[in-house]
Amino acid sequence: MPIMKIKLHFIYISLLITGLVAGGCRSAKVPLTATPFAPLRERLPAVEVAADPGPMGTSDGMLPEDPLRLLNDELQRNVAEPTDSATYGYVRLVVTHASTRRLQRGLQALQMALLLTPTFLGVPLETYQTDVTAEVQVSDAQGRLLGTYAGTGRGRARVAMYYGYAQKNAPRLADVLALRQALARIRPQLDTAAARLKPLLLAHGPVDNPTLPTTAARARR
Repeated sequence: MPIMKIKLHFIYISLLITGLVAGGCRSAKVPLTATPFAPLRERLPAVEVAADPGPMGTSDGMLPEDPLRLLNDELQRNVAEPTDSATYGYVRLVVTHASTRRLQRGLQALQMALLLTPTFLGVPLETYQTDVTAEVQVSDAQGRLLGTYAGTGRGRARVAMYYGYAQKNAPRLADVLALRQALARIRPQLDTAAARLKPLLLAHGPVDNPTLPTTAARARR
């Protein structure tokens, strides 16, 4: 009988862990796509965009397309004017530092002993924390650097039943939240610099071969 109880104990724990890993928690989809609306007082003209993930390129969480998507969302909602044709310069996101820590892992043994019951009460199994430093570089159509603006960000994602996220989603969510916060802290710097940057970008004319998709192309996506 004791052996049977021990087996049932581990089976129960295994099922709960499987639920955490497989996605039995809150969805990470909304936080991954929800860029806050806080536009500059004077938007920049439309620009070409690029992203260098730097150390985030080897992250276990962030997908390769995430940095560029976050930058595009930030520019479209808050920074740049929309356009279907000409673009006036470049905005490049560069991640210069990134680190991820897994917090509260020391409590996992206690959680296991209690059949993971604390996770149902809001106590996370663990928390992923990502810290980043990023730069936004603004250049004119000839590639001349007009300004560099830096910001830091921290993102946290808890792994827990009902009150947290699935373990497969948490690392990516922590990365995205950290980079989004860095962009949010860069935004006031761009707001201050916009009055200087906008005429400089327009003065040097449009980019020769813009890659910005047309309205028709966007509609087909």
